Amino acid sequence: MSTLWRLAGSLLARFVRAERGVAAIEFALILPFMLVVYLGSMEASTLISVDRKVQSVAGTIGDLVARADGTLTATQIQDYFRAASGIMTPYSSDPVLQVVTAVNVDDSGTATVAWSRQYQDGVYSAITPHADNAPYPLPDEMIAISRGRTVIVGEASYSFTPLFGMIFNQPVNLYRSSFYLPRFGGSITVN
Repeated sequence: MSTLWRLAGSLLARFVRAERGVAAIEFALILPFMLVVYLGSMEASTLISVDRKVQSVAGTIGDLVARADGTLTATQIQDYFRAASGIMTPYSSDPVLQVVTAVNVDDSGTATVAWSRQYQDGVYSAITPHADNAPYPLPDEMIAISRGRTVIVGEASYSFTPLFGMIFNQPVNLYRSSFYLPRFGGSITVN
């Protein structure tokens, strides 16, 4: 029996001293974690990149409209929407909903929609989420500096669908808005 114990003890000691295959076992243990971190960082960086582009689209459409001197045509606004769509490259711009809205703020601070236009999937429309003469929820800071004036609001929204779906498995809805005062003062109308 003591020989059996000595044999078991020597096998155990040899097993403890053996180093062959340790790296392979450690790699096999850490590989799933490394893949999750790698794919998660790719998804997160793509999400951040798309979010920055959505912010740029909202800012661009609002800024272009705010530069108008009085009156815009539907063709001009469509051109502005198309120009802002190019910002989404290399991602598809079709799912981006772009909305530009002129909001009149009276002297008492009440904000109402003067007009609104939207663009999505290459389709320009006067049917938007904001009805004419409806109240518009401007931030208090914007109301404070725009009493008695018009504010141009550029909005962009996008539903980001993860590429792999392993880390983020649900679409992430991105929304950004930007506020501008007309460059030449007064109001901006659309024909």
